[in-house]
Amino acid sequence: MPLAVNMLNIWGLEALDQHAPVVMLNLMRFHVRSRDGDGSGWDAYLRYSAITVPMIKARGGTLLWTGEAKAIALGPHGGNDWDFVALVYYPSVAAFLDMMTSEAYEREADPHRVNGCAEHVIIATSEAYSKFRMT
Repeated sequence: MPLAVNMLNIWGLEALDQHAPVVMLNLMRFHVRSRDGDGSGWDAYLRYSAITVPMIKARGGTLLWTGEAKAIALGPHGGNDWDFVALVYYPSVAAFLDMMTSEAYEREADPHRVNGCAEHVIIATSEAYSKFRMT
């Protein structure tokens, strides 16, 4: 199934408080080879990150944490074969939507994400407890 910005759950995101801060949990599985033939899926993801991190920062967000997914510790193994995890803070849901629906994201960043990621799930979270207090 091809990944594209049109997979963005705008309806679900618009139902959230647009002014509330949000941390996006990103789960990624990479192609062995980038779909455009330019290196590995990881290489394409690094190109994607180089473009999106400045976009995130321009909207007041920041990359909180990234790491390699090592093993399923609890839960079903099927469908949970992730390669990489990232936590990204946005000062508001509206800031996330602004980035994801921007022409620059679609034109400059998303092609690298699609080329690199076999699967990419982003889950909007609200804070219940955090040592990463951002506000």
